[in-house]
Amino acid sequence: MTDTPSSSQPDSREAEIVSRHLPPDDHGAAAGSAADSEGPGQESSLKLQGGDMHRDLFKINAKAKLLQRRSRTFSHPDPPRSYGSAPDSSFHNGTFSAVEQRAPGGFRRQFIQQQRGRLESVTAPVTRNFVAFLDLYGGFAGEDLYESEDDIAVESGEDEEAQAAGGERTPLLRRRRSSKARKPGDAGQMRAFFTLLKAFVGTGIMFLPKAFSNGGILFSSIAMVVVSILTCICFHLLLQCRKRYGGSYGDIGEEIGGPRMRSLILSSITISQIGFVCACIIFTAENFSSFLDAVTPTTTRPLSTAAFIGLQLLLLIPFSLIRNISKLGPAALVADICIMLGLSYIYYYDISSLASRGIHKSVVLFNPAQYTLTIGSSIFAFEGIGLILPIQSSMAEPDKFSPLLYLVMLLITLVFTSVGALSYATFGSTTMTELISNLPQSDPLVNAVQFLYAFAVLVGTPVQLFPAVRILEARLFGHRSGKSDRVTKWRKNAFRAAVVAVCGLVSVAGASDLDRFVALIGSFACVPLVYIYPALLHYKGVATSQAVVVGDVLLMALGLLAMVYTTIVTVAQWS
Repeated sequence: MTDTPSSSQPDSREAEIVSRHLPPDDHGAAAGSAADSEGPGQESSLKLQGGDMHRDLFKINAKAKLLQRRSRTFSHPDPPRSYGSAPDSSFHNGTFSAVEQRAPGGFRRQFIQQQRGRLESVTAPVTRNFVAFLDLYGGFAGEDLYESEDDIAVESGEDEEAQAAGGERTPLLRRRRSSKARKPGDAGQMRAFFTLLKAFVGTGIMFLPKAFSNGGILFSSIAMVVVSILTCICFHLLLQCRKRYGGSYGDIGEEIGGPRMRSLILSSITISQIGFVCACIIFTAENFSSFLDAVTPTTTRPLSTAAFIGLQLLLLIPFSLIRNISKLGPAALVADICIMLGLSYIYYYDISSLASRGIHKSVVLFNPAQYTLTIGSSIFAFEGIGLILPIQSSMAEPDKFSPLLYLVMLLITLVFTSVGALSYATFGSTTMTELISNLPQSDPLVNAVQFLYAFAVLVGTPVQLFPAVRILEARLFGHRSGKSDRVTKWRKNAFRAAVVAVCGLVSVAGASDLDRFVALIGSFACVPLVYIYPALLHYKGVATSQAVVVGDVLLMALGLLAMVYTTIVTVAQWS
């Protein structure tokens, strides 16, 4: 009696026939040639029942893959990818699969993508790299300061739904993935070099001539060099901690010192950034006031500094509501250009004045009455620790970051010292905190430089405020998104407006003595962040030898002494 095969036991003969119809290799061109060639010990599939029907199917697959490889090699080379973009092959090389091309609008979408790649290769040096620099503020001090739901759930989720639905709902240009899903760094050493320069050279350089006037030209020059060396040492300690523990500045602190250490670090970051914002607001208000005083008739009374601070708030509050910091790119690019123009003119005027008139007679080597203000202002100028970790992460070879950092520190030390010394030697004891006010106010070029520099500081202020606002928002609201909850969105908007208003009130209180206000920020907020915390973290988590331990302890003691002493003296002089 013959056994009838059941459904659970398939006929082995049928399975053998089916397997002979399948190609031995479905990768590459082997799948296409399997139907035409006869392998050793195997009957050609064309001689089997219905075998000729599947010949063209294998050829289509093989030809499509061959054309795709050729198009990538010759016709459409991959454009350079920007920092933070997703590793999507079709997005970057402008080629679409057969399924994507057959979808409605597929050929049009591929054409637009290819044109976009050609345009990006031309505009990359100005736009994309600068937006990448702004994107570093989303990872300030290595922290993830983006709103997770706003940047990931909405951006990538809607994209995936549209792609799944197909048809004309699919966007012609795919949107970039969120910065949370960052790919490994791809920046070269040259790009990282210029990014570091942009990170350090900002508004702080404009306060240095008055700092040299407060301390004397010799003492201030020595102070700048000493502060630069100590800053490099502390940067090195922080990078060593990160090499062992990884993560952000706050993550390192939590790994070594627990949650309280993380909270302490984030609090110092917030205080320092808010202090920078207040200093920028005061500087902008006083420069705009001086500008109007120079260009308007003498009978017209210009607005007060407090009034200009209030007018700034009307502009800063809407800017503070921007969630995506990359949208501030055009304004911040204009700010950098204006700052470079201002510095170039200051160098030109100082050198030409010294060549014609010589050093001002009131210049002194050391000023014992106000030298402590020089220390705080110097620390304020070198405070760039918040961007050290994200710039290192953006590099393709992070191990080469340290020599690059030391080179940049050497260059900016020369720039900072030369600007302060030249300007003080030119104007002497009459050096003003708003250095441009010392220049001839009747010169239209000086008026233009003053206006552009004040405008540059104004449009750069929201970028400085971004890390502080996001840290405070994360503490109050967590990662709740305002996209899906209108109440949460307006609460966040009200909170951001309130932070800007508080900055305005602090600015009004500190507007009477901007140089003391800057020194106070450097002494109280920046010293712990740059000099105390890195030494403490290195002492507890990395240091092994006795000499290194002693060095860390001495650095912590020096930072603590400088913070307490300069803060007390600055407050006493102010009062």
